Amino acid sequence: MNDVLNEAAGARRIDVLDEVTPAMAQDVLRLVAEAARTDGQQAVSEQGRLQLRGRREGVRHLLLSEEPSGKLVGYAQLEDTDPVEAPAAELVVHPAHRGQGHGRALGVTLLRESGKRLRVWAHGGHSSARHLAQVLGLTLFRELRQMRRPLGPPATLDIPEPVLPEGVTVRTFRPGEDEAAWLAANAAAFAHHPEQGSLTLRDLEDRMGEPWFDPEGFFLAERGGEIVGFHWTKVHAQERLGEVYVVGVRPEAQGGGLGRSLTAIGLRHLAGRGLPTAMLYVDADNYPAVAVYGRQGFTTYETDLMYRTET
Repeated sequence: MNDVLNEAAGARRIDVLDEVTPAMAQDVLRLVAEAARTDGQQAVSEQGRLQLRGRREGVRHLLLSEEPSGKLVGYAQLEDTDPVEAPAAELVVHPAHRGQGHGRALGVTLLRESGKRLRVWAHGGHSSARHLAQVLGLTLFRELRQMRRPLGPPATLDIPEPVLPEGVTVRTFRPGEDEAAWLAANAAAFAHHPEQGSLTLRDLEDRMGEPWFDPEGFFLAERGGEIVGFHWTKVHAQERLGEVYVVGVRPEAQGGGLGRSLTAIGLRHLAGRGLPTAMLYVDADNYPAVAVYGRQGFTTYETDLMYRTET
């Protein structure tokens, strides 16, 4: 689908596409990177950036260009894959072209494309994003915290020695062998969390194809040959930052300290890589997890907010 909207009064054009070309994707990634240098964080998530590659069912791209130059100055992505929740979106406007109504134009188009059932991420929760949410009639719905803790000495000594439940062993991920079993374990561990629990083989392979992927930092806990838990770590080399990318435990293996032990294993791995700091994301209303990570030395670093239309 290619829906072209001409807004002469605003001297802009918004193209709504089911798929972007490789050249368009590169333009979007450059725009996102330029905005990140100004804002100090990415306005489009890792998942959103990966979804620029080829056609994705339920994903639409909104490209805002100034007229008559045709320069790309804004981008939004709309993902309508959740069978229950409203479509989710992210948007960004080039720092040099803000304050001209481009963000509002993208927001209005997102509302139209979603049938006025919309959730929008505001990474970092900046005041301009809060203002745009108010203009669009959106209300605060979700708060996602980024938490961090030091890893270098003497902080390394604070990482507890992992104690695994009886019958559980831990090994690293084997590409080409473990994909299906891990996807099943991930779906079971995150059945309550549609964003993480719905990851597909394509999603997994996208991440495995990224430069940061390292199977030696992807830990699988097994009992009786079945994956019952995992800790996938990630290294942000440029920032010298280690990430607790995802920790999951199957429901039947929860409550025995496996998640805590897997977290410690991953943190020790990241510390062994010489990284000074570790980070993770957790929902602010997940009070047990926030408390657990707090006891492990993590404190809130920044917050992402999600706004939505009233339902």
